[in-house]
Amino acid sequence: MLEIKNLHARVAESGVEIIRGLNLTVKDGEVAAIMGPNGSGKSTLSYVLAGRPDYEVTEGEILYNGESILEMDPAERAATGVFLAFQYPMEIPGVATMEFLKVAMNAQRKARGEDPLSIPDLLKRVKQAAGELDMDMGMLKRPLNVGFSGGEKKRAEILQMKLLEPKLCVLDETDSGLDIDALKIVADGVNQLRSPDRSIVVITHYQRLLDYIVPDAVHVLYKGQVIKSGDKSLAYELEENGYAGIIEEAA
Repeated sequence: MLEIKNLHARVAESGVEIIRGLNLTVKDGEVAAIMGPNGSGKSTLSYVLAGRPDYEVTEGEILYNGESILEMDPAERAATGVFLAFQYPMEIPGVATMEFLKVAMNAQRKARGEDPLSIPDLLKRVKQAAGELDMDMGMLKRPLNVGFSGGEKKRAEILQMKLLEPKLCVLDETDSGLDIDALKIVADGVNQLRSPDRSIVVITHYQRLLDYIVPDAVHVLYKGQVIKSGDKSLAYELEENGYAGIIEEAA
């Protein structure tokens, strides 16, 4: 699904290199957790995958289903099935959440050569997905993320993910700011999307989230490189012992 080879990336404005020779493979149907201390490049990796323009790739490859996505803009990447859930979802005043969902879903359908959804079909799909996330439909009449709690913002993003049905889901610290009840609901929504033809990259600081979204693989990122990979037991090791030992071992 995803293969990253010797990736180097920097902040476009300052030229500061954040990703420094990163190699990573995520298989079809795999849930891969990316962990690491602050400043290790986790969020930068998510932005580079999504094609955020204020980051520049200076070397290496990002292959998605065997094809390079480096020349694609964010909209093209989204149309091919790449989805990024932000750590801090953006507020969009004046745009109702339901209207945003309609535009996003129909843009994806247009890119695939499909007809736009009828209003009844759209409402049916949204109502079903919102119900699975314990979301009040009244919330969808409000401007996107404006005045939403942290939990509501994350549920809104998981709702988008459920409706858009991407093939590569990148969750950037989706547990940030969630209480335990909201965390369980968001995790349930992610787990419902697990399938053999969909891969999920979960970026997190803490093992707590991985109690609910159990990963197939765990990768430790430090100074822009993957320095250790393992199964879910690696997350428990990090929770118990921290990163110092693994960083020292990789030095």
